Amino acid sequence: MSHRFERMGFSAERLARLDRFLQARYIDSGRLPGAQTLIYHRGEVVHRACLGLADVERGAPLAEDTLFRIYSMTKPVTSVAFMMLVEEGLVALDDPVHRFIPEWEGLGVYEGGALGSFRTRAPERPMQMIDLLRHTSGLTYGFQQRTPVDAAYRQLQVGEIALNTTLEEMIAALGRLPLEFSPGEAWNYSVSTDALGYLVGKIAGKPLAEVIEERILAPLGMKDTGFYVKAEQAGRLAACYQATPEGGFTLYDDPAASPFLAPPAMVSGGGGLVSTADDYLRFCRMLLQGGQLDGARLLAPKTIELMTANHLPGGQDMHSLSRSMFSESAYAGVGFGLGFAVTLDPARTLLPGSRGDFFWGGMASTYFWIDPLEDMAVIFMTQLIPSSAYQIRRELRTLVYSALTEPAP
Repeated sequence: MSHRFERMGFSAERLARLDRFLQARYIDSGRLPGAQTLIYHRGEVVHRACLGLADVERGAPLAEDTLFRIYSMTKPVTSVAFMMLVEEGLVALDDPVHRFIPEWEGLGVYEGGALGSFRTRAPERPMQMIDLLRHTSGLTYGFQQRTPVDAAYRQLQVGEIALNTTLEEMIAALGRLPLEFSPGEAWNYSVSTDALGYLVGKIAGKPLAEVIEERILAPLGMKDTGFYVKAEQAGRLAACYQATPEGGFTLYDDPAASPFLAPPAMVSGGGGLVSTADDYLRFCRMLLQGGQLDGARLLAPKTIELMTANHLPGGQDMHSLSRSMFSESAYAGVGFGLGFAVTLDPARTLLPGSRGDFFWGGMASTYFWIDPLEDMAVIFMTQLIPSSAYQIRRELRTLVYSALTEPAP
């Protein structure tokens, strides 16, 4: 099902080409179970398409209100919650993290050894709040499989949200592990935003899930977004699949038995939300409109401007500063702001886009980007792990921008 419009600067024929491409390349070929695309441009939804199935085993078609595990698309939401506390003067970007997590004050930087016998040195400077927002903290993810430090994360199951570990227990475990590098020295995709979520709860004085609901979801009318799927929503949760080496997929998380059907032990500000395309569009519209939507102001325009600037040390890009095995970090010409990546130079990315557009995605191949110059937000939803299985995000950018027919005003 799709809806296309020959207005607001888009070609209906070229939007149809986008649908045909996704259907042929990914749905009919068996690479993806289904996909939803939503394009918002100059105040209107100009394209919406739901292709394929939400649940292959049950033959359930993907629908406009299908619920998706958005995983790391949770990170911008948590970052907005943190910046609301910054605006209130409760915390500052250059505050040391140990101001609120005292047990992290003595964290050392890895020099050698393994779990139980790590050798460390003192960092060049303490970890600051901005390091958590831009992933320059020295923390890591266990799935990186690159160093003895992330091996320790795997062994201790640090940051794995589908387990019984609480957020407080994760913070305590991190206090016993070394940093991979001195804060501010490199970019490394990590559990930084989970730590940020812990800080949001501690500074606000209530659980993270309550802060997100009261300060963001309710004001924006994001009624289908949360850290678990309520009983009345369960029939709309998509199945989640894992890519196979042969180019197909196997069931990863059955929606009838998913851990997302119950409140989690660990509320993950880095990857715990489920949402719909329409709900996430409301969040994107708030960012696009300078921090407000339909009379609800979450942040000031200058705060959004600050968040969408490149904050990597020395003005570097992710390609030059990254130590991460994460696929998106390979892009030259892309910096990182306070919660999402930022395009610095489209010519260096070899992709269409605008200077200052910002974006991020989730582990199950979901993706969004916001282009303030074009007054546009694009959301792509599917459920296939890992997000690096295909180059679909790059292809989406090419196909969407090729459908624009008018230059930005």
